[in-house]
Amino acid sequence: MSNQRDSRMALPSAPYQTGYKSILDSLTTAVLVLEGTLTIRYLNPAAESLFETSMTRSYGQSFQDILVESEDALKTLFSSARNGQSYTRREAEFHLTSGSRLTVDYSVTPISLDPTELLIEIQPRDRLMRISREEDIISQQETTRILVRGMAHEIKNPLGGIRGAAQLLDRELNSEDQREYTRVIIDEADRLRGLVDRMLGPNKALKLAPTNIHEILERVGTLLEAESKGRLNFRRDYDPSIPEFKGDKEQLIQAFLNIARNAMEAAFENQGGHSSEEPPTITFRTRTFRQFTIGNRRHRLVCRIDVIDNGPGIPPELVQNIFYPMISGRASGTGLGLSITQSIIGQHRGLVECESEPGRTDFIIFLPLEDTP
Repeated sequence: MSNQRDSRMALPSAPYQTGYKSILDSLTTAVLVLEGTLTIRYLNPAAESLFETSMTRSYGQSFQDILVESEDALKTLFSSARNGQSYTRREAEFHLTSGSRLTVDYSVTPISLDPTELLIEIQPRDRLMRISREEDIISQQETTRILVRGMAHEIKNPLGGIRGAAQLLDRELNSEDQREYTRVIIDEADRLRGLVDRMLGPNKALKLAPTNIHEILERVGTLLEAESKGRLNFRRDYDPSIPEFKGDKEQLIQAFLNIARNAMEAAFENQGGHSSEEPPTITFRTRTFRQFTIGNRRHRLVCRIDVIDNGPGIPPELVQNIFYPMISGRASGTGLGLSITQSIIGQHRGLVECESEPGRTDFIIFLPLEDTP
């Protein structure tokens, strides 16, 4: 393989193999050169990183050996090689052989016809799309909080008047049968006030103390194991190097418990569709990322927590709205648990996202590990 590469590097006819190689190697844009048969002749370091491979390993292999593209996309590549036509694709999805998915923009340019070679420039879009999506989520959360606070104010005022009037009327009535109606009014007013308070979420200041994320997850797991009476399979995939951070332990337990209970209910919903080898399962996974952006703020160190279930999945039209109050995918749900979770994680300067497909739903929580103000 090394002899092949040395002879290739000596060819003066290809600019990427001579003086321009140092320029291509220094680019942050991923660059590939393919022969007309779509075999790989060159990857710059940015492409090696993007495709999780190396030039030594990939040279001479088929383009399809490092990623899986659609049949239409491959036909277009072959057509470009035959006809010498350039083209660009936006927000294409690459599936790496490792299982990872990439959303990219890429341009294909024929650079020679004899032999045919294609230059492919690739710009990853995942990071920019994620930042944009997170900014939208944070903006939606703030809009929702403002809306709910205004609505709560408008509801609580007349509720207080109704409850007070019912209490006065209750004192004036002598008939126990009639007083039963005033008590119903008082009880329902209290119930509605409690519902509004839950919609507002936690209104207590954070009680910050050194917190270990794995202690929180283990506490949540213990509670769910007790509730499920041993019928739920737990998997733990922890990064033991994650340091402690300043957080409100009790509120974080509540936040993760809301997510994990939803995951447990979803896993049991799908139990009938699973084989005996696939019992209802929840996976807790933790990882760290350095220099990670949440919304428009960059953090030195961030913890990512995944809560994954093997339930039936969430309908696509519901995924983007499940963190709004009163939105629930279950007839028995109140639609407040995930809204409260998002509020608690937001107070810790973090974020909750959801990715779902049939058989796998992943709630992804990002928490900064530096001190929370």
